[in-house]
Amino acid sequence: GTLHLYSYSASPCAFAVPLSCSEGFTELGYYNGTVSQTDSGAPCLKWTDFPDYVIQYPGRGLGDHSYCRNPDRESNPWCFFRQNSGAIGWAYCDCHQGAARLVGSSSSGSGRVEVYLNGQWGAVCDSHWTDRDASVICKQLGLGDIGTALQHSQFGSGSGLFHYERLGCRGDESTLSKCRSRTFVTGDCSHGNEAAVVCAPPEGSGPPLRLVGGEEDFEGRVEVFHAGRWGSVCDDQWDDRDAEVVCRQLGFGGVAKAWSWAHFGQGSGPILLDAVKCTGNEIFLDQCPHGDWEQHNCDHMEDAGVSCSPYTDGVVRLVGGDSPWEGRVEVFHNGDWGTVCDDHWSQQHADVVCRQLGYRGHAEVVADGTFGEGVGLILLDDVNCDGTETSLLDCQHGIWGRTDCSHSEDVGVRCKGRSSPLVRLVGGSNRKEGRVEVYLHGDWGSICDSGWNDLNAAVVCRQLGHSGGAVAAGGFGQGKGPIHLDQVRCTGKEEFLGECPSLGQSVQGCKRREDAGVRCDVAPQESTVQVKPHELSCGLRKLVEEESKTRKQGEENMLGTTWPWQVSVWLQSQGEDGGPLCSGTLISPCWALTSAHCVSRFGSDPSKYVVRVGVSERTVTPEQVVVHRKYKGQSGGHDLALLKLPNTKGRCLTFDPNTNAACLPAADTASWGNAPSSCVVMVTTSWTGPDSVIASWVPLMSSWQCKKRYGDSFSSHGTLCAGSPPDTSILHGDSCQGNSGGGLVCQKETGRWVLAGVVAGGYSCSDPSSPALYTRVSRFRSWIDERTSKTMTTSNWPFIPVTVHTTTHLGKEYTFAAPYFQLWISKTEKINTGSN
Repeated sequence: GTLHLYSYSASPCAFAVPLSCSEGFTELGYYNGTVSQTDSGAPCLKWTDFPDYVIQYPGRGLGDHSYCRNPDRESNPWCFFRQNSGAIGWAYCDCHQGAARLVGSSSSGSGRVEVYLNGQWGAVCDSHWTDRDASVICKQLGLGDIGTALQHSQFGSGSGLFHYERLGCRGDESTLSKCRSRTFVTGDCSHGNEAAVVCAPPEGSGPPLRLVGGEEDFEGRVEVFHAGRWGSVCDDQWDDRDAEVVCRQLGFGGVAKAWSWAHFGQGSGPILLDAVKCTGNEIFLDQCPHGDWEQHNCDHMEDAGVSCSPYTDGVVRLVGGDSPWEGRVEVFHNGDWGTVCDDHWSQQHADVVCRQLGYRGHAEVVADGTFGEGVGLILLDDVNCDGTETSLLDCQHGIWGRTDCSHSEDVGVRCKGRSSPLVRLVGGSNRKEGRVEVYLHGDWGSICDSGWNDLNAAVVCRQLGHSGGAVAAGGFGQGKGPIHLDQVRCTGKEEFLGECPSLGQSVQGCKRREDAGVRCDVAPQESTVQVKPHELSCGLRKLVEEESKTRKQGEENMLGTTWPWQVSVWLQSQGEDGGPLCSGTLISPCWALTSAHCVSRFGSDPSKYVVRVGVSERTVTPEQVVVHRKYKGQSGGHDLALLKLPNTKGRCLTFDPNTNAACLPAADTASWGNAPSSCVVMVTTSWTGPDSVIASWVPLMSSWQCKKRYGDSFSSHGTLCAGSPPDTSILHGDSCQGNSGGGLVCQKETGRWVLAGVVAGGYSCSDPSSPALYTRVSRFRSWIDERTSKTMTTSNWPFIPVTVHTTTHLGKEYTFAAPYFQLWISKTEKINTGSN
């Protein structure tokens, strides 16, 4: 056989030393060992499945077993195995396959996990790493039955390969090779993200619990750890109140449901508890009244189970396939999953299932048994769809659970085309609210709340089948899985979350403050309030329908929309030929705020400049240019300038639905409290027309990201860190000269937009996800008030006291003076929800 040599570190780390294949060879050169999987980890088929081969090689150790052999005197043993496509192939076996070891720790019971595959040791990525996986590793190494998963390379980073992206263990397997959901590395697993383990019970009160044998991590047979062993619970007096305590202890939301009669399979260890009588209010199962440990009159046919399901009736899933888009069809009803009988099943039925799961494209029905037979209930029969339905529940069907079928008739489908991830709500007090989790890469994960808003919430609720109002919400806790999505940007019109642009999992700008959540079917509210004249307008935008435009490559992060407070500054002498010097933001009828960098090159003589208001052709010559007296160039901060607009008859600009001011933040607000739901940075291009103002969604970033890039040029006291403004040259081919003075505006919970920052000078065109510097407006609020106080009086605002209406659309509150409200009403049917 092949000789493998290994060198191990001198540290007393625990590992399972792999056996040599030579130990299984007979004197005649035939392998007679017990290895039963290929070098890629696939299980071997029995030799008796190939009777012709057994006859061809008599006396070579072939028989009714699946052990690797070399009947044709190959130097390495081999076996037949079933490929993902269903075809039969053969492959060599590796006698060291699937061995594990812990490295990098001085303790024998902890360390970074490494697995032996295909002749090499490699790490496991921690993005899907769970306590169940860790427990299997500990059991395989003989270090106990409980393992606690550790992430972020607590025992140092490796320098070699990554083998597995996900083990997907249920927790009761004896070795990792028996974890059937394991997947090899397909994504970006970087050093510093190796999985690690401590083989010891987790800290905290109450004996550890686990759920074993379910298809999902929130369901299974209840097993409790006591006196060094895992054991099951007898289902005598087991009810939903007991299930509620189990779900609470394990940190699952959703609907708690008790299962009896070994619904998730029979255990093999001791039966540790019987006669459990929880009130439902306990924190740990051990706090509930119960019989003495290991005292019972049960057998494993009575093992208790629990599901902590976040699903609603009618949700479908695909089970048993090699990819997320294929499998046996299962539907959720009354707290349980069940299969669907294939009577009268056709192509159009498969189309409905795939459409409900978010797949766009061709769907096909597969042969019975392709994805195995289900267990448990057969829930639906005689389904009759016309193919246009959005959900299987919209189709006619027989009575739930009443069929004349067997599991050999379980239907399976294969979906093709673009997909949208499954979505669920977790941690809410009912089925219409909770933390949003999506199913990607074989695992449930959460969404970063950076930029999460009501438009995103509307799409999530629509995908889940809710038709009422939707609002973004928090307070549902942090998920245990990875963060799958960041910077989700829905327009509100999409049917599925997967249709919305977003950034993937590797976004470094997301710090988990609180995972994104929603509340669905929220009743719309209207109220009538009296407000002061100068509070009527700031930060509100006209709701308009936007014509679709053909987009060019690279434009996907930009929105060409109406922003009524946007102005641009031009040189009087150059006209429009030279392009704008910079952008600015209206903060009142008489004043616009821009950067000092914009005007410092040409001086403070207002007659040199022209200010264009919004996207219109309307231009004015400013009366005054005020540069902050402490501005000393772009590295010195204080990069602000005010432009006073011409005043005639006691008024400056007349505000209308197309012209308005952004709100100013309160003085010296170092943080937003609740993170703003949406932030955009606006710049002005060198052309005219309705698309000359470009707004780009950008993330607010942590201070260290700008500190790392800009060094001493960044001071969190006077500067904000956020994503870079858009490169306008992508759209019209002009050279990108930067665009200082652009406003960073963020939408508050009231629906009003607040000017948080101003693009600092010297900005060069960068990717929108890279950090850029913005002058923090709240830091200079007192300076702004002082310089503008002589003109910012209520008499300058072109409003009279009127009744103001407040209404809610898609969960966002909007406030309008009477003319605005009538405009809003007239546009309701044509609304472009993407423009807020």
